Amino acid sequence: MLLHGKVSLALHYLREGEGRPLLLLHGLGEHAPATEPAWCNEWPGPVTALDFTGHGHSTVPRGGGYSAEMLLADADTALAALGEVTVVGRGLGAYIALQLAGARAGSVRGAVLADGPGLAGGAVTPTSSSFLSLEPRSTPPDPYALFELSRDLRPPDYATLFVRMAMEHSGLDEPITVAAIVRPQWLAAVADEVGVAQASVREALATYQSL
Repeated sequence: MLLHGKVSLALHYLREGEGRPLLLLHGLGEHAPATEPAWCNEWPGPVTALDFTGHGHSTVPRGGGYSAEMLLADADTALAALGEVTVVGRGLGAYIALQLAGARAGSVRGAVLADGPGLAGGAVTPTSSSFLSLEPRSTPPDPYALFELSRDLRPPDYATLFVRMAMEHSGLDEPITVAAIVRPQWLAAVADEVGVAQASVREALATYQSL
């Protein structure tokens, strides 16, 4: 458990390994998987996964007040514990992975943005379940989180700002990879930016593991 203010965050170690950790960020209403997804079997380093505030084994705060920046701070807390990482996020987790890659460009060696629920209506569009575990967690997702994080009112150029920050400070030619098939407006705008690759999650990880 990691402490973020008054919130206890559950950081799960799915597999040990040698080298840079892989950090998985789940979608809205989900939780960290119980086992590592098959597509990261070739990743040489440890595989970890975070339960965001209000999800899984992490604290459910009273009264809601969720925002993407709140979850970004969750991910930043995990980053401080792990050191340099590569990040894979799905849905809401993809949005947070993008923000983390821009805000902490020197510590994020590649961010992969995959399909999943949250931010632009995951509930009304089909998404994959590429690393959603069916094993129940002890705490259901906070209803406030489901409501407050299902949409984001900021324009797509807010998201593209994080791509440009990553491009400027990461030292990577393509610090972001879009692996999602379903692309809300913010993600479509990100995919059009210079420095953003388009590939499957497995292909992206094969590239980032050598960087």
